Amino acid sequence: MKAKSREFSPLGIAVLTVSDTRTLETDTSGQALVTKLGAEGHTLADRQILIDNPYLIRAQVAQWVVNDAVEVILITGGTGMTGRDVTPEAVTPLFDKEIVGFGELFRWLSYEEIRTSTIQSRAVAGTSNGRLIFCLPGSTGACHTAWDKILRDQLDIRNGPCNFAELLPRLKEK
Repeated sequence: MKAKSREFSPLGIAVLTVSDTRTLETDTSGQALVTKLGAEGHTLADRQILIDNPYLIRAQVAQWVVNDAVEVILITGGTGMTGRDVTPEAVTPLFDKEIVGFGELFRWLSYEEIRTSTIQSRAVAGTSNGRLIFCLPGSTGACHTAWDKILRDQLDIRNGPCNFAELLPRLKEK
């Protein structure tokens, strides 16, 4: 539901793809997020591709959470169950607060598409230094699901009755 009284407010969004094999040319999930955020009128603040290394991932996210141009961080990849999947372990220590409902809702919505395979997803989200961080699976389909069914509305200040975009200025309050 869109609240007509507010004007759209573009957010600065950084996109990180975590993969040992993808390049800018083959990164379909990261490109899907870049395309979707741009189509909605948001600004791509930065885009990176890193290998599945928890220290590199954490260092990049830590840089973004102190960058004034970055308000939202979207991470695709590394949320599965294998030994190389380390995104949640790399990122959650940076969270000030976890957004528990994001992972729950994502898996519920994914169930309609991939049935019980959704339990293999460790999608998580949280806040860090006033930024929103969303860790998504590396599949392009999962990125479409997360953006189309959750993030598009939650990152649009016109969406009601409430949204993450309107909370951003208050995330740093103590």
